[in-house]
Amino acid sequence: MTPKHPSESLTTLTDLVLPSETNPLNNLFGGELLARMDRAASIAARRHSRRIVVTASVNHVAFNRAIPLGSVVTVEAKVSRAFKSSMEIFIDIWVEDRESGNKTKANEAIYTFVAVDDTGRPVEVPQIVPETELEQQRFDAALRRKQLSLVLAGKMNPHDATELKALFL
Repeated sequence: MTPKHPSESLTTLTDLVLPSETNPLNNLFGGELLARMDRAASIAARRHSRRIVVTASVNHVAFNRAIPLGSVVTVEAKVSRAFKSSMEIFIDIWVEDRESGNKTKANEAIYTFVAVDDTGRPVEVPQIVPETELEQQRFDAALRRKQLSLVLAGKMNPHDATELKALFL
């Protein structure tokens, strides 16, 4: 299977925050943002694997900045690392200033998707070859996140989590 670059899975969704999508403070509902991120991550995972993909987990979400009514929101998602059948998708959320047009990073998230066949069984996916410094940082950190998740779930012995141990030795 030919490895791919993260840029090949890049998915960008841009939309406007409408009144029906906001809370009493006139900011985008967190759940609405989660749905947008899930859709973008799903497309990125599908582009990478060219298979049916399912959300396995939402590993991290940071709601760092409120997104007000009327904002233009851009969700950028791309595969940061691929394992056997799973893919980590890193998502950046940008808000465009209405007057200047400048974009500011508002939030980020990390999702995990699994590629499956028509019967729902996991299938192998291509590996990732990072091209930029940021892609390399996210690629390296993905293995640490995966090991931590496996250790916490009791699926990996902490002594076998070599990437995590390297942080402390």
